[in-house]
Amino acid sequence: METSTVVEKRTVGQVMTSEVVQARPDTSFEELARMLIAHRISGLPVVDDDDKVMGVVSRKDLARQQGCLGRHESGLHRMAHTLRRPADARSVVEPALAAGELMTSPAVTVHPEQRVADAARIMERRHVDRLPVVDEEDRLIGITTRRDLLRVFLRTDEEILADVADAVSGRAPTAQRIDGLRIAVRDGMVTMVGSTEPALDTAALIRVTWRVDGVVGVVNRLTTGRESDH
Repeated sequence: METSTVVEKRTVGQVMTSEVVQARPDTSFEELARMLIAHRISGLPVVDDDDKVMGVVSRKDLARQQGCLGRHESGLHRMAHTLRRPADARSVVEPALAAGELMTSPAVTVHPEQRVADAARIMERRHVDRLPVVDEEDRLIGITTRRDLLRVFLRTDEEILADVADAVSGRAPTAQRIDGLRIAVRDGMVTMVGSTEPALDTAALIRVTWRVDGVVGVVNRLTTGRESDH
């Protein structure tokens, strides 16, 4: 007899970055440019005093104010050149706008429990490269980028299978108590089949599996020894 199939989907909370570079509405143009360059990021959220997301400022927003629309890299290069000028020279050409005026608002956000696949669709539909992650009170708790999501999807089944096998072998005491463990991967979906000891909690094994990059779901077909005897 087989246990009921359990399918777990990868969520935003599992791939997001928790330490977020962020700005306040009064953060200056100069400081925004400095943050983007220093952290090598293409955009950042703007939050209020209650950490609620008000909007997002991107490289393109800053470049637009400097009249250097086009490639993002050339825009940042121009900003970097501006920052290297003496302060009195910058004051003549530097826009006086702050983050609250430069940002795109309202921001497109997601919640940590949403599926990675859904977040990818939102990015594609709204033409954004990053999504602030908010809690039930809309407070910022993380950020996920297109690169984060691509790390999940752009892996071959063979690569995923090798990493899953390594992850399982890393839990050797657990794996040794699974008779004839078989792992299969198809389109990022991992299926685990085998017979375990009745007392074994397989939840930890499943969690280790879906934390592997590229895994979009786990089908649990592990049975207990007692069930397999029937």
